[in-house]
Formats: sequence, C-alpha cells, structure tokens
Amino acid sequence: MPRWGKTYRDKRNWKEYNEELVIRGKFFFDFDFVDQWGSELEKMNLGKRGSPFLFPESFMQFMMIWHQYLDYRGLEGMARSLVNLGIIPEYGDYTTIWHRIHNMVPDIDISGIQYAELGTDGTGMKTNNAGFYRIMKYGDPDARQRKHLVVIITADVKTKKIIGIESHIEGTGPSEPETASTHIKEAVKKGINVKTFYGDGAFDVNNLFNLIHSIGAIPVIKIRKNASTDRQRGSKHRRKEVREYQEKGYKQWAEEKHYGMRWPGTEGIFSAVKRKFGENCVSRSTEGLKAEGSQRLWIYDYINQRAKMEVKCMN
Repeated sequence: MPRWGKTYRDKRNWKEYNEELVIRGKFFFDFDFVDQWGSELEKMNLGKRGSPFLFPESFMQFMMIWHQYLDYRGLEGMARSLVNLGIIPEYGDYTTIWHRIHNMVPDIDISGIQYAELGTDGTGMKTNNAGFYRIMKYGDPDARQRKHLVVIITADVKTKKIIGIESHIEGTGPSEPETASTHIKEAVKKGINVKTFYGDGAFDVNNLFNLIHSIGAIPVIKIRKNASTDRQRGSKHRRKEVREYQEKGYKQWAEEKHYGMRWPGTEGIFSAVKRKFGENCVSRSTEGLKAEGSQRLWIYDYINQRAKMEVKCMN
C-alpha cells in the first residue's frame, strides 16, 4: 500500500511467522499444570487459613483461557472430561470456577526484557451483548446510560510484548497519559531501558515529556495543532519537540521519527484480540468487566510470546 508516495514492503519472515500462528493453537491444550498440580497446591496452601485450595492457579488460568469461548457451566463440563481422560484428579463445579476466575487479573511477565521501544494506546469494548438485529428493529433504550469498557495497553512496538494493562469503565479510571506514565515507571523499576516512547496526540502533555526526558528516552508523540511554545509555562522538553514538529511539518517529522511504528504495538494488538475474542464483554459487574478486559489482553500476550519463544528454540 503506498504511503506518501512510497510502497510498503513486508519484511516479515513468513516461514517463521506462519509457524508462530500454528503454534499459538497449541497452548489452548497446554497441560503443564498437571505435572506441578501437587507441588503448586502445597505452596498455595502453606500458611493459608480456612478451607484449602483444591485447584492450582495454573489450572484456573487454563480455565480462564477457555472462558473466552465457553460459559462457566461449559467449563465444568470440560473439567469433567479432563477427569474422565485421567488428565486431572478432580474437577470443581461451575460456582467454584466462577469464584476463582471471575475477577482474576494475572500479572504480566516482563522478566528478561532489557530494552524496549514502547507505545501506549487505548480501545473500547462493548459492555452489552445485544444482537444487531434487535437494536436495528427496536432501538437501544439503554444506549445513553451504557458505558464502554476502556482498555489501555503499553507494549513494545517491535516485539508486540505487552508490559502493562489498564482496564476500567469509561469515565472512572486514569487517562491514557497517566496510564502511560505508570507503565513506564514500572518498567524502569524492573530494569527495562526504555529507548523510545510512541504516542498519538492524546499524549501531548507536559508531565509525560518530562518523564520521558528524565529516563533518557526519545519521545515520538504527535503534537497538537494549536501547540504553543510559550516560555512562561509548560515543559521546556516539550517546547523543544514542538519547535521541531512545527519546523518540519507532520509528514517529514513522521517519516524521520518512524511515527508509524506505534501501530503494530498497539492497534495491531487490539485488532488481533478483537478478531480472536470479539469486542463484546459478557460480565455484568464492574469488577468482572475490568477483569475480563485485562484477561483478554493477557491471554493474547501469553500465547503470542510463548509461540515466539518456541519458534526461536526450533531455529
């Protein structure tokens, strides 16, 4: 596709990428939790007061992955089949599964990452599951009251590795720049050298430019059209970027800064997640919706990164 007179060239290694896509399906049947069932339960129940856990967390994460396609009663039926096949020792009813995975928000594993070129962006997910025909035929009486679920991620634009997820109901959580600042600070604390940060015009705020400068990273943030270089207020680091942006113009600035790199690391991930799992949420409670948004992005990151690692080991 031509962009500003240039033809886009796909430089991906299609043999490796095809293998990654195939291997991703393998992790829907990843039974590694079986080998550590007993030892994991022993650690989870060490010092626990009250009733002990009967199912390890890794098994519940396996259930969480399948919950994107099955309801809780369907998950109980699936667990029964695993018992009948001799894969797991026992199963829990759908109420037990609900209690364990309804609000589950697994931690993103960013260990081993030394350098990153980060981008942050957000998307919306529908909090209703009404069919298009019903809305077209009868209208949507609750449209004004209904809020979207907002999911904001920060990811490495080259590897598509997610390093942070924020999920909240529209109008109740932090803004995109605030979320980006939090994710950047957490990444730096964990020893990641952030080299570049990419963001659209929503990230054109003074505090974020100051933070990026303080960690020695390069900001690639689209400047607002009405940006001012007033010396009496704002950030001197932002003023420098504003002057450069205004001198070169958007097209030249974007080409030199490789501004388009932010798309694979944010919009590309959102597109893949919505194609796989849809954009309608099934939870009804606020906490359930927030967890569901985080779970979908966590699952995509888990499967995607595991597939990349396996392909590298094969070569």
